Amino acid sequence: MSLLLNLSNRSRKSSFSLPVSSQPLTKMGKGSLFLLLSALHIACAVVASPTNFIKSSCSATQYPALCVESLSVYASSIQQDPQQLVQTALSLSLNRTESTKAFVTKCNKFRGLKPREYAALKDCAEEISDSVDRLSRSLKELKLCKAKGEDFAWHISNVETWVSAALTDESTCGDGFAGKALNGKIKASIRARMLNVAQVTSNALSLINQYAAKH
Repeated sequence: MSLLLNLSNRSRKSSFSLPVSSQPLTKMGKGSLFLLLSALHIACAVVASPTNFIKSSCSATQYPALCVESLSVYASSIQQDPQQLVQTALSLSLNRTESTKAFVTKCNKFRGLKPREYAALKDCAEEISDSVDRLSRSLKELKLCKAKGEDFAWHISNVETWVSAALTDESTCGDGFAGKALNGKIKASIRARMLNVAQVTSNALSLINQYAAKH
């Protein structure tokens, strides 16, 4: 009989202890929810970071690795602004082209150039000068692409046309040094620089086309 009473008393005690034991579980639940929300917030911040925005945009270009490498330096100013991304890419293209123009001009002053080297450098200087002019105009025109509608379509169309023409100029300059007769340090230096400039400009044009398509 005393055994039955003891069992009964234990049963009552355990039934009354249930609400008390459930309280720590509620605190644990709140803690888990807080951790989950924090993790989601961090994940969203990572996904929406300027660097990931640049990587995502560059993935559609012809030279994505070069695109990411050259633009990631400006991630803090680009943030996730499509127009700022395009403007930065175009500015980078212009800067590289101007630097190459200065190099070509310097090469033109070298002594002992072969007649064909001199002719190729002269043609390249003209092409690269035209490219600088078109990229400069494109950058100014791009800054007018603020509103949507017909005005935007007109300005962005001009940008696309001029950047495409600049890319053709750059490719033409590099092609002018084709052939074994021009083999040497001048050819190697010019073609290496023009290749890089053309790739950077090609990426800028791809980003511009993306930007235009979204408006």
